[in-house]
Amino acid sequence: MQMSAIATVRSDFTDRFGIPRQPGLVPASRGEIVMTPPYDDPDALRGLENCSHVWVIFGFHATEPGNWRPTVRPPRLGGNRRYGVFATRSPYRPNGLGLSLLTLTGLLTPAGRGLAVAGLDLLDGTPVYDLKPYLPAIEARPDATPPAGFETVPPPLTVVWSQPARTQAETLAPRQQQLVEETIAADPRPAYQTGGDTAVHRTYGMRIAGHEVKWRVHDDTATIEAIQPAGEGD
Repeated sequence: MQMSAIATVRSDFTDRFGIPRQPGLVPASRGEIVMTPPYDDPDALRGLENCSHVWVIFGFHATEPGNWRPTVRPPRLGGNRRYGVFATRSPYRPNGLGLSLLTLTGLLTPAGRGLAVAGLDLLDGTPVYDLKPYLPAIEARPDATPPAGFETVPPPLTVVWSQPARTQAETLAPRQQQLVEETIAADPRPAYQTGGDTAVHRTYGMRIAGHEVKWRVHDDTATIEAIQPAGEGD
């Protein structure tokens, strides 16, 4: 079977590090799913205007094709426990496909152009291969059991701004500031970097919404040390 992308994701996340591990962890992350001709026909999206959530089937385009692995070490579990690839959401899969449940905030104009979405966990430029409506009466399973180790979401970090970073952030829109805070609170660090003295002295950095952000973590508090437009100081 041959597949072609029906759309492309436009996202605040332009680097892999910092992308939320799952959809919905960062509500302030907004983006667009822009349809590709001939799939930009307005009739193809008819009926989605009243839908609140959509399943997005996408491709891990930043992962080298054909580099699938039968077992992986999920970073969330510290990288020291092996799971079968089909028991995880690792990008290193035989067909490189991912599944994300996003909040649909509206349809783009003109009609057929695409979707406005929130709660993204997708890299900018991600190819989309299909869209399906989320049906809560059928698909919500609160009694479901996940693989061992994935039962809960780790508690968020407390995020504070240093005074220099707060001053630098004054040029950002409120949503951008919220996006930065929520992304860091979701703790994008691999679990093996979250403990010990090394973690205390390490400075982390990510590119998000066109800005370079640097922060440190001590205990359960992340301090944003600097934020500036991407490219400055390069």
